[in-house]
Amino acid sequence: MDSHNKKGSLTGLPRPDSFGRFGKYGGKYVPETLMHALTELETVFHELAHDDDFEKELNGILRDYVGRETPLYFAERLTEHYKRANGEGPHIYLKREDLNHTGAHKINNAVGQALLAKRLGKKRIIAETGAGQHGVATATLLGAEVRAVHSGTATLKDATSEAIRDWVTNVETTHYILGSVAGPHPYPMMVRDFQKVIGKETRKQALEKWGGKPNVLVACVGGGSNAMGLFHEFVEDKDVRLIGVEAAGYGLDSGKHAATLTKGDVGVLHGAMSYLLQDEDGQIIEPHSISAGLDYPGVGPEHSFLKDLGRAEYYSITDQQALEAFKRLSRLEGIIPALETSHALAYLEKLCPTLPNGAKVVLNCSGRGDKDVHTAINHLQV
Repeated sequence: MDSHNKKGSLTGLPRPDSFGRFGKYGGKYVPETLMHALTELETVFHELAHDDDFEKELNGILRDYVGRETPLYFAERLTEHYKRANGEGPHIYLKREDLNHTGAHKINNAVGQALLAKRLGKKRIIAETGAGQHGVATATLLGAEVRAVHSGTATLKDATSEAIRDWVTNVETTHYILGSVAGPHPYPMMVRDFQKVIGKETRKQALEKWGGKPNVLVACVGGGSNAMGLFHEFVEDKDVRLIGVEAAGYGLDSGKHAATLTKGDVGVLHGAMSYLLQDEDGQIIEPHSISAGLDYPGVGPEHSFLKDLGRAEYYSITDQQALEAFKRLSRLEGIIPALETSHALAYLEKLCPTLPNGAKVVLNCSGRGDKDVHTAINHLQV
């Protein structure tokens, strides 16, 4: 879980720096009432990063309860689908985070932060949820009261805002398990470090399977935790391409999308500076995506940093393209992907024709699609 980069970083500095910034992004834009809690959280997190007992307890739960390590699966029929006329094409592997207990990558972070909350002596937990997987992962630890949020457009942004309001009111007794690499420092760093197990396993499994590294990593990006969990291990490996896929909704020019890194501007939301969807007056533009987990007007500050550096590439996929990919993986591999993951899968249509023969592509299958079958049925003309 170590929070310090042993290998240095792209800028020669730790990511984030001591002020919680990735370049100019990140920071702590919060009410004074939360500053002490954030400082306390950071201090305990750094202590636990070097605590062997904590590491052992966390790894034990991830192994025996969550079901790690998750497989790196060679998608043979998907690979065959993308072969060119001459029989050449990339090899596609799926990192099967959908096989985790509760059905997504979210539980990696929920378990880590729940253990951290115990060390803080906080016995009340709150969490926001959009697609529901972070809420389910947190609730499985055990039991929950679900509060529906009806303000605004009643999406992930509004759930996050409501959770922060609750935390401000109950900060002495409550720990907020934020589910993505967003929010004020130390959350982007902390959530990344609880999710980086995805990339660490991928490196090890790739070495076992073909004796090298992946050539390309692909993951969907809303707030960005599953992508950062996969990318972090490979950020210093310049020969590995990092590709994040956002939600283009009805299209980038429709005004109904969630492509923050593609169409956004720099601003502050939920305690951190990052790219946002906002109008000329700095007011948030409501995002749209068929996938509730990508329907967010901001993005994690480290993704903004990697975009500006040119280290990671970010593209966007429409609702319709995601639905086609949802069908494609279900039919070819017998794996029903989450609609969030389907955006990453859809980008293979554009990516695969450009790759050399035998290139190894690892796509983070961030969640299973059980939760999305009714949405898909409503939209698909089968």
